[in-house]
Amino acid sequence: MYPAHLVAPMAQQLNDYGFESLTTPEKVIETLENDEGTTLVVVNSVCGCAAANARPGAIMSLDYDKKPAKLVTVFAGVDKDATEKAREFLLPYPPSSPSIALFKDGKLVHFLERHHIEGRPANIICDNLQMAYERFC
Repeated sequence: MYPAHLVAPMAQQLNDYGFESLTTPEKVIETLENDEGTTLVVVNSVCGCAAANARPGAIMSLDYDKKPAKLVTVFAGVDKDATEKAREFLLPYPPSSPSIALFKDGKLVHFLERHHIEGRPANIICDNLQMAYERFC
């Protein structure tokens, strides 16, 4: 687990753009179970590909006509129980940090695993997400 004061700026980056931090399993369940509409979930991480690609790509993707109604995040390595609960909703995909998921009406409809994020610039992540928004939002 990482000290909260060290990761606070990494979490705040998403919070500043309207992402709600889900810090408990109960909050994850309340948000994702049988949810109506669209929800974007960013599984945040301290790694470089989260800083350079995932968070900026997710943020950039919101500058689009269509976008998810809800924006949430869990922080791997920080909010362990909340992250584990969120990953149950991401099955059959294995745990992946960072990752980005789009849900529609409580169902996972689009997912970017770490290997889709790592080594790709933020604008590619953005474009990928916007294509999903066009289809599902």
